[in-house]
Amino acid sequence: MKEINKYFDLLSQRQIEQFEQLEGLYRDWNQKINVISRKDMDELYERHVLHSLGIAKVQPFLAGSKILDIGTGGGFPGIPLAILFPETEFLLVDSIGKKITVVQEVAQALGLKNVKAVQMRAEQVKGEFDFIVSRAVTKMDDFTKWTKNKIRKKSLHELSNGILYLKGGDLSEELQHFPKAKVFALSDYFDEAFFETKKVVHLPLKYKPA
Repeated sequence: MKEINKYFDLLSQRQIEQFEQLEGLYRDWNQKINVISRKDMDELYERHVLHSLGIAKVQPFLAGSKILDIGTGGGFPGIPLAILFPETEFLLVDSIGKKITVVQEVAQALGLKNVKAVQMRAEQVKGEFDFIVSRAVTKMDDFTKWTKNKIRKKSLHELSNGILYLKGGDLSEELQHFPKAKVFALSDYFDEAFFETKKVVHLPLKYKPA
């Protein structure tokens, strides 16, 4: 929790309690359904929770906005973001049912009324969203195909509506067809060595490949 308090100092008591509950909930569920590696479980707050919240440093979400988390796995980045932005709606989807079971149970235990978790493929999702978030589930070329016609045209945030994608390493080759992509280094926001190569890629709605 110290990592969260270090970078997010305006949390309510309720939010602090919810973040504190995450470790116990994920340790318990991880014994039944393996959604986080054992090594990463010991670094849950840095490698999963704070990593997810990197998106919030790049673009805080407004009340009433709608966010889609594609390939959420055990609930990242969606669950930490939903704690941080209780007045924002989150739809978390994954094609693997047992992972969604974990997400549903964690969200319920935390009392997150702004989270809906559904087992489905990204292409099956209906509706439009302000932002689509994800943690490196595939290359950007493929990801943009999954998100087609799912981004709301009217932008209310500082960044244009679009994709906010957590990725690591050298992205120059992967993003060469996306001239409108903007890359934010998480090392600009977080001091820990883990974030030295981690980034958030913002791809606005009009991301037609070059």
